[in-house]
Amino acid sequence: MAQISLDKEIPGQEISLHEAFFVWLRIALLSFGGPAGQIALMHRILVDERKWISDARFIHALNFCMLLPGPEAQQLATYIGWLLHGVRGGIIAGTLFVLPGFVIIVALSVVYALYGALDVVSGLFFGLKAAVLAIVIEALLRIARRALKTKALYGLAAIAFVGIFGFHIPFPLIIVAAGILGLLAAKVAPAWLGVSSSAGDQSDRAVDVAAASRAAPTLKRGLQVIAICGALWVAPIVLLVLIFGRNSVYPTLAAFFSEMAVVTFGGAYAVLAYVAQAAVYDLHWLNPGEMLDGLALAETTPGPLILVLTFVGFLAGFRDPGGISPLAGGLIGASLTTWVTFVPCFLWVLLGAPYIERLRSNRALSGALAAITAAVVGVILNLAVWFALHVLFRNVGELNLGWLHPAWPEWSSLDWKAALLSAFAMLAMFRWHIGMLPTLAICGAAGLVLKFAV
Repeated sequence: MAQISLDKEIPGQEISLHEAFFVWLRIALLSFGGPAGQIALMHRILVDERKWISDARFIHALNFCMLLPGPEAQQLATYIGWLLHGVRGGIIAGTLFVLPGFVIIVALSVVYALYGALDVVSGLFFGLKAAVLAIVIEALLRIARRALKTKALYGLAAIAFVGIFGFHIPFPLIIVAAGILGLLAAKVAPAWLGVSSSAGDQSDRAVDVAAASRAAPTLKRGLQVIAICGALWVAPIVLLVLIFGRNSVYPTLAAFFSEMAVVTFGGAYAVLAYVAQAAVYDLHWLNPGEMLDGLALAETTPGPLILVLTFVGFLAGFRDPGGISPLAGGLIGASLTTWVTFVPCFLWVLLGAPYIERLRSNRALSGALAAITAAVVGVILNLAVWFALHVLFRNVGELNLGWLHPAWPEWSSLDWKAALLSAFAMLAMFRWHIGMLPTLAICGAAGLVLKFAV
């Protein structure tokens, strides 16, 4: 894809686009384990092995991507791809990060829609959901270890968790408050946030060669990015309205997931509860158990965990295809959902990255991003609790404690089989250090055994 004059050519570049393509493809095919595992994989390959980018610059980019709505790991890949090769590099990196997982999740969605009611399939997914709980907890711990460098950041993460879990404060408000706090703290007590400059690292050599000739951010460039990405965003929506009409499920899918792409922050973990509430209880596209099945499917595939939304879109189109075959409706629903979820990600990164790069050494901005990342950890903890409650208990409600309304289980509804499998998965991953994929395979097989033997 041409760079459409958004960036200058990069003379003397040390990393070829051909070489980068296969590195991004390798990352895409190995990117299991949700955002925590994917971020760790990119860090190992790009920072430790290839030395294309320094650790400090990597964290700076990650903090910015944590600030954006949408999947932070995919946006991080897009950001680094842009750093190395401009718009073409960002599009290649971001697209490859999604494509393999999309193809696999659609294939699994077809199998699920056609055969999900069978005992074999339901038993398999029962075991996978129990293993996913251990993966979510491991992801929380990995992100916390990387993001929470000081006691103050741990405290901020705890406050964010209480705010969203107990008081149901909207995540954007938590983000804004954390950002303001980080700005202030960076000026008066930067040590609280562990703030340091990300400029001047020797291992940034390859990136700096590319970035040196990058066009400065201008109003003209920003308007070009907005116009092109905006047109790509709405084009399939208009086409589907013309074909199926405004009352079909497809405009509703597009509107819902476009809104989600704009207003939801914190990546797949943070957005899951929001999507589950709307898709399950408001729009009735699927039931709570199917939402958890979708998460288990997404965990077994490479690519962003937010591809669970592709599964949601597939089921919505499959069950209300609008006069065409259910499978065709499902494929349209899955493709449309994925498109409106990820096209905005390219918009946010390609629009904002040039400005963030210019501010890399700005202590106030670094403080704001560090505080925002800590708040995201609190939101991930909220999802871990939410997910654990819905895996381990059949009935979950809310306690009414005045201002506090935390989720709370009905203890008599404990599913001992799910608890047993989850405990095994946690031991396998934390104590015995068994990998994610073997743990998923063992738990899936155990789910089949428990389904038929107990």
